Amino acid sequence: MRNKPFKLLILCTGNSCRSQMAEAFFRRYFPDWEICSAGTEPAPQVHPFMVEVMREKGYDMSAHRPKSVAQYLNESFDAVLTVCDEAKESCPVFKGKVKYRLHHGFYDPALADGTFEERIKVFRRVRDEIEAYVKGFELRKFL
Repeated sequence: MRNKPFKLLILCTGNSCRSQMAEAFFRRYFPDWEICSAGTEPAPQVHPFMVEVMREKGYDMSAHRPKSVAQYLNESFDAVLTVCDEAKESCPVFKGKVKYRLHHGFYDPALADGTFEERIKVFRRVRDEIEAYVKGFELRKFL
């Protein structure tokens, strides 16, 4: 029997969109797990469109701030999940124990251009893709 909760770190480049959304959804669907998110190159703030589309799903992300992966380098994790190809390639080597290294890339909605409506639509699509991924998450698929 496991004495402590499963510990998951979600990595992205800026920790301003995808990893923040994934953290929120993992917290909802796996409330007994310890979930953290960080960026390899943290942005100065979370993306306002991310805050808006998560609000539509009942999450208040307005007080969230991007965090650096550096603060977690000496910790142990059961799994580290990268959610963008950039983080997968630039992810530093963890000094702590990591049992599973997982990857599922999502498009970076911050790269979307166009009108407000066109851009927010991309954020909604990526949000929904991340939620569907987390809802269907089974660690055994990666073992």
